[in-house]
Amino acid sequence: MTKDLLLWDQTIFKEQEYFELDFLPENLLHRDAQMRSLKFSVAPALRGSTPLNAYCRGAPGTGKTSAVLKVFAELENATQKVVPVYINCQVDSTRYAIFAQVFKKLFGYPPPSSGISFKKLFSQIAKHLVEKKRVLIVALDDFNYLMASKEADEVLYSLLRMHEVQPGAKVGVITILSDLTLDMVRDLTPQVQSVFLPEEIAFPQYSPEEIRDILKYRVRYGFMQGVISDDLIDLVAGYTADTGDLRVGINMLKRAGLNAERRASRTISKEDIEKAYEGSRYIHLNYTIRNLKKEEKVLLKCIVDSGKDEMMSGELYECFKGKTDLGYTSFYEMVNRLEGLKIISLNTTGKGTRGQSRLVSLNYDPKEVEKRIDV
Repeated sequence: MTKDLLLWDQTIFKEQEYFELDFLPENLLHRDAQMRSLKFSVAPALRGSTPLNAYCRGAPGTGKTSAVLKVFAELENATQKVVPVYINCQVDSTRYAIFAQVFKKLFGYPPPSSGISFKKLFSQIAKHLVEKKRVLIVALDDFNYLMASKEADEVLYSLLRMHEVQPGAKVGVITILSDLTLDMVRDLTPQVQSVFLPEEIAFPQYSPEEIRDILKYRVRYGFMQGVISDDLIDLVAGYTADTGDLRVGINMLKRAGLNAERRASRTISKEDIEKAYEGSRYIHLNYTIRNLKKEEKVLLKCIVDSGKDEMMSGELYECFKGKTDLGYTSFYEMVNRLEGLKIISLNTTGKGTRGQSRLVSLNYDPKEVEKRIDV
């Protein structure tokens, strides 16, 4: 029996970093087409020309950020004449903050914390690009935060019109969006649309088979041999597919491994997986609710406050209408979006005047949903 037990200084992990959510694996499986599109967009920069703009669009946990960071890493290894700058717009959501990050990447130190205007900051960046003959590529992740703060147009306009202020400046932009309801054409001003003209790169949700492949890859390099069976990897893949978010499965493997170590076991059991899922499943909920619009959170609050396992869509609409000034079309779109994000489920019932009334239910514990809604 002792051979199946871990000693206090032993571990079942070979490389635990493979189960970290921010880890960038050497091989990004099932994203070859998207990587090719990104490389096509940035390729002109390697020849000293202005790159094509792009925007990566897909649900949370579909590999958008990883693909961009992977291409950026390859660019940095290839040349110093191309400067890729990744911006997390949840953290840096103003034009000044974004350009300060660009300045820091170009010069190796941040701009003065006070006493420097945006105009001067902008001028120094543009002048550096021209004098050093460098091409700038800026990735704006979670771009919806810029749109919500009304900074999107100013940020894009400032970046993409830099060559007009400083002839010879070459800048490309990649936007990354998880909000599938945003329309870049509709929501940006015509002046920005005319200079942005991005290549759209779609990131569909991973299929159950693709999820299984990716998780097996993480297991191969992250765990010692024989730690988890193929049947249990399939179980993790199934739970992951239910949420549509790869991050859930990756975190489940980490938690399951830690659960096994807590028992001093050399192998992961089904119970370790089930226990891990209880915590990991909320990763998708955290990311998704954080990115919802206020009205979508109001809709969820109506379901939570009803105290029911299921609500008729008509009843839900009456609650929603009483708390917002939006009509049925907006309500209908939001319900379908929340179902697509796998936060709610819809079931058709024979009740109603046309026999098409829908029952709406939460896919998560209402208390867990309520804790994450800040309306």
